[in-house]
Amino acid sequence: MLLHAKRLLKSEQSPPAPLPAATVLIVRDGENGLELFMVRRHHQIDFASGALVFPGGKTDPQDEDRRLHLLCDGPEDDLCVYRIAAIREAFEECGVLLARTADDQALVSGDHVAELDAWRNRIHKGEASLHDLLTGEHLRLACDLLIEFAHWVTPPLMPKRFDTWFFLVPAPRDQLLIHDGHESVDSVWIRPDDAIRAAKDGTHTIIFPTLCNIEKLAVSNSVDDALDRARHSPVVEVLPRSEKREDGTYLVIPEEAGYPVSCVKLPERQELT
Repeated sequence: MLLHAKRLLKSEQSPPAPLPAATVLIVRDGENGLELFMVRRHHQIDFASGALVFPGGKTDPQDEDRRLHLLCDGPEDDLCVYRIAAIREAFEECGVLLARTADDQALVSGDHVAELDAWRNRIHKGEASLHDLLTGEHLRLACDLLIEFAHWVTPPLMPKRFDTWFFLVPAPRDQLLIHDGHESVDSVWIRPDDAIRAAKDGTHTIIFPTLCNIEKLAVSNSVDDALDRARHSPVVEVLPRSEKREDGTYLVIPEEAGYPVSCVKLPERQELT
């Protein structure tokens, strides 16, 4: 976590514009409480390589296709593109499809999704679009299931910036979630508390924004509890900043964003080179 945080102070170039991105926190009730689905990034990926992350990524021009928006259940608002991107990325990255058939309110079954696996590869390779999938298979996106959980913007001093919306969604009961083997090379269902401990003892690399959102989720003891908290908690934009204090430099996020910790002390300056 601190390795990622230290980089906030290193770049002196003009800040790039943040790229819009979407991430999805997929949760289920396990035998010992709430569990979260996470994937491990490929070591050759240029952002968060090797880290344990939530499925997600940058928005794509196809996510803005107006024809696609007409095939979405849920509000058509400023976040529609982000919800579409989150669903598309989740399908590409871990094989879960948050969609319904045109005449059914239930999500597509696991068997149905398995039959669509060829679409997953074609969309990933750019040989087909999400709109092609929906029209070809007579499906609608279940954007109404995605609940806004957090909104983070990478600080200007970082060399690569993202404007990321995080969405919370319960895992479909009979769909199998598995990493794609391309951008992600491993996957795991993990309790938030276990992920936090693994980040602190070095078992897993988890970057600062991801860890903060795991800590925020850890206060919930079930899927229903997590969904209810998300529905009734305002989403405050988080733009981390560095702040010098008498005992050192801290990375600070807004207290009103609702995270258990709103600041973390950075290592001494000589360790940042």
